[in-house]
Amino acid sequence: MPTSRYEFTVKVETAFVTDQSDDEQSRYVFSYTVTITNTGSVAAQLISRHWIITDATDSVQEVRGLGVVGEQPLLKPGEQFQYTSGTVLSTPVGTMRGSYHMTAEDGTQFDSEIASFTLSMPRILH
Repeated sequence: MPTSRYEFTVKVETAFVTDQSDDEQSRYVFSYTVTITNTGSVAAQLISRHWIITDATDSVQEVRGLGVVGEQPLLKPGEQFQYTSGTVLSTPVGTMRGSYHMTAEDGTQFDSEIASFTLSMPRILH
């Protein structure tokens, strides 16, 4: 199957931030490191992000904004961009998913999906 001209892969690694979390205050802080790779054949720029963050009580936060960590990286085919950000939940477990809105060099606009991933305090999930 040929690769799409407009294709990005997104890998996410998460970590629980113990020193910023507070069990008594129901404050659970997580960091996530995202690696975005242009696996297509056309250069494209990340314009905006959309995150759907869900905690264990099914409370949902939606986050939309321009770029990521203040940048709107332009990635040529084969190039990667990595950044680390964070989120706060009121439960020790939750999920995040979303998408990046991209504009290719040729003007084509498309969304690159970010598959759901789990945020979990250590030793909560078996």
